[in-house]
Amino acid sequence: MQPTPAIVAQGAVQRLPRVALLLFCIAYVLPGLIGREPWKRADISAFGYMADLARGASDWLAPQLLGLPPEVDALLPYWLGAWAMQLAPNWMASDFAARIPFGLLLTLTLIATWYATYCLARSPRAQPVAFAFGGEALPLDYARAMADGGLLALIASLGLAQLSHETTPALAQLCFTALTFYALAALPYRTLWPIITAAMGLVGLTLSGAPTLAVLFGFGGTLIHLMDRNDETGTTRQRLIGGGALALLGVLVFALASVLDLWRWRIALPEASWAEWRSLARLLLWFTWPAWPLALWTLWRWRHQLFRWRTPSRHLALPLWFACVAIAATLSTEAADRSLLLALPALATLAAFALPTLKRRVAALIDWFTLLFFSGCAVIIWVIWISLQTGLPAQPAANVARLAPGFQHSFSLIPFLIAVAATLAWLWLVRWRVGRHRAAIWKSLVLPAGGAALSWLLLMTLWLPLLDFARSYAVQVHRAMAVLQQPACVEVQGLGRGQIAAFEFYGKLALKPVDPKTNCPWLIVGKDASSLQPSVVDLNRWTLHSNVRHSSDRDENVLIYQRNAATRSGKS
Repeated sequence: MQPTPAIVAQGAVQRLPRVALLLFCIAYVLPGLIGREPWKRADISAFGYMADLARGASDWLAPQLLGLPPEVDALLPYWLGAWAMQLAPNWMASDFAARIPFGLLLTLTLIATWYATYCLARSPRAQPVAFAFGGEALPLDYARAMADGGLLALIASLGLAQLSHETTPALAQLCFTALTFYALAALPYRTLWPIITAAMGLVGLTLSGAPTLAVLFGFGGTLIHLMDRNDETGTTRQRLIGGGALALLGVLVFALASVLDLWRWRIALPEASWAEWRSLARLLLWFTWPAWPLALWTLWRWRHQLFRWRTPSRHLALPLWFACVAIAATLSTEAADRSLLLALPALATLAAFALPTLKRRVAALIDWFTLLFFSGCAVIIWVIWISLQTGLPAQPAANVARLAPGFQHSFSLIPFLIAVAATLAWLWLVRWRVGRHRAAIWKSLVLPAGGAALSWLLLMTLWLPLLDFARSYAVQVHRAMAVLQQPACVEVQGLGRGQIAAFEFYGKLALKPVDPKTNCPWLIVGKDASSLQPSVVDLNRWTLHSNVRHSSDRDENVLIYQRNAATRSGKS
C-alpha cells in the first residue's frame, strides 16, 4: 500500500499567478459591499443595532433595538459596524461605512483559508509519493498549489456568496472560525503567532455569539495537536507548549462568555418529518457545492492515512473536526444556513486534498458540469436584463412585473461595462481551461470558482436595482413616509427588527413602543392584526389610514393608524 494516494509531479504544482489570484479575490469581495441597500431581514436588523450603538441609543454591552435584543447574542460584530460609522467621514453613507469592516473580515477569511491549507499540505503525511528517479513535487511548491486549490474551492462554494457579503454576526463567526482553523494548522511550524491568532479567533467567536463552537473548536483542535506525534516539523516540547496555551485560551474563553452572559442554549432539533430532513439535505447539497463531493472523495481516497499508526493525520483530522462541528450545529439550530457557513473553510481544505487523486475522467466531468451550469446561469441573467431593457423577449419582463409590481428598470453604464468585462473574462477562462494548460493541480477548481464569481458579479451589477427593490425595505418606507411626512414621533407595534431598523434608517423616524402615556400622531403596526390586542392598543384612539405594501413580500406589509382628533388634543 502506498504511503499516500497523492501522485504529483513537479510540473503539476505551478502557482496560480499572484496578480490573477489577487484580482480574482477583489472581484469576488467588492460586489455586494458597494452600491446596494441593506437587505431584509438579518442584514438590515444587524445594521439597526449598529446604528443605535453609533448614536448612543443603546448599551454597548447589551445592544437593543427599540427594546428588542438581537436574535444572535453577539457583541463584536455590532461594535465593528458602530465604530466604522463613528469613524466614517460625513459624506459617507452609514450603511456603506458599516460594511467596510465586514469586507475586511471576508478578505481575512480568504487569506486564513489559503494559509491553513498551505500549512496542512506541508505535513509529512500529506506529501505526494516520492518517485524512484525523482521529479515528484517539492514540498513547498506542492503546499502552495494545494492552498490555491483550497481558496478556489472556498470561493466556488455556492452558499458563501450572499451570507459573506452581509453585515451580520454570521460573517464575523466565519472569519474567526477561519482564523482558529489557520492557527491550529500552523501551530507545528510556529508558536507565538499561531497562539495570537488562536486567541483572536476564539475570543472573536465568543464575542460573535458562538462561545460553544469556540470551546469545541479549541478543544478538538488541541486534542488533535497533542495526538499528532508523527509530525516531523515540531518537537515534543513545542507540542506541549502549544497545547498548554490552547488549553489556557479555552479557559479564558469560557470565563469571558460567563462574565458577559453569552451562554445561550438554543438547540432546535429537526422534526421527525420527511419534509424537514429533505429541506436539510437540499441545504447541505447546494450550500456546500462543489466542496462536499470533493471532500467525501478526499476522505475515501485518504481513508488509510486518516488514523495511521493510531494517531490522526493533521491534514485530514483537523478540517474534518471543524466541518463535523459546524454540520452538527446546522442540524441542531434554527439558523441552519448560517451555521453551515462555518464549515466552508474546512470543507474547502478537504476538497483541495482531492485534487492530487482525481482521475482525468472525473476532472473532465467537473469541468463540463461547471461550464454548462454557470454558463446557463450567466445566460439567464443576461436574458432577463435584456428583456427588462428592451422588452424582448417579453416573458421574462412580464414575470418580473408580476413578482415585483411597480419596479422600473433603468440603464447604468458602469455596471453594464463591469458585467461585460466579467463575461468576457469568463469566456477567456473557459478557452484557457479547454486549451493545453492542463498540468496545474488546481485546474479542476478554476471553472467552479470563476463561475461562482461571475454569477455573483452579474447579479450585483445587472440585477442590483431589481434585488434592492425586492429585498430591501427602502421602497416600502418611502411609501409610508408619503403618508407620515416627518412627525415628531411614531408609535409602533408588532414590527420585526428589520422593519424597525428600516424606518429608523430610511425614514429618520423617532420610533417609540406603544404606550398610553405617549401622544404620537401615528401608529405603525405589523401585518399581523392579532398584535392589536385591547390590552396593548386602544383602537378607540386610532383610525386605520393606510395599508403600505412591501414591493415583493406580502408578509412584510404594515398598517398605518392615525390618532383620532379627540385623543390627539388630549381629550378622552
